[in-house]
Amino acid sequence: MSKDKENRRDFLYVATAGTGAVIGAAAIWPMINQMNPSADVQALSSIEVDVSGVEPGTQITIKWLGKPVFIRRRTMEEIEAARAVLLEDLPDIDARNANASPSVGETEAFANDANRTLDEIGEWLVMMGVCTHLGCVPLGDAGDFGGWFCPCHGSHYDTAGRIRKGPAPENLPVPVASFIDANTIKLG
Repeated sequence: MSKDKENRRDFLYVATAGTGAVIGAAAIWPMINQMNPSADVQALSSIEVDVSGVEPGTQITIKWLGKPVFIRRRTMEEIEAARAVLLEDLPDIDARNANASPSVGETEAFANDANRTLDEIGEWLVMMGVCTHLGCVPLGDAGDFGGWFCPCHGSHYDTAGRIRKGPAPENLPVPVASFIDANTIKLG
């Protein structure tokens, strides 16, 4: 066999394999692309909330990603009550805060009040408004600890959203959130 025929045969093998790879990728791409989130889901993945009208001692509830989110502006009394609680008194000592960094050598940040709030002072608390027991929506300004109470099964949360009594196994989770400016909180 001549050198020309060998080169031509090698070229045909490579060209056929390359064409097959392109056709295979074109056939598989729609299946892979359909797994991406749709435009409406991407649009809701991050929202900005105006909190200029939230007075100390009140909260607003917004809907984000199909779930309620509690945004509470706490009073100094609520902050002091939350900071006075010892970790040993909590059923769940994990902060459950997507914004908090664990201490050196720890895998999770502790549930002290400072690790649950959005600002240094502790005035702003942002939490998912879904009970960690069975997914009910707790009532604000209720319960034995002045925070939230889930009337469905009797879970009591304190003024920092930490479980204190009842069947709920975990603290209310804190989503990724930050202040854009003094009056706007960005979720997501």
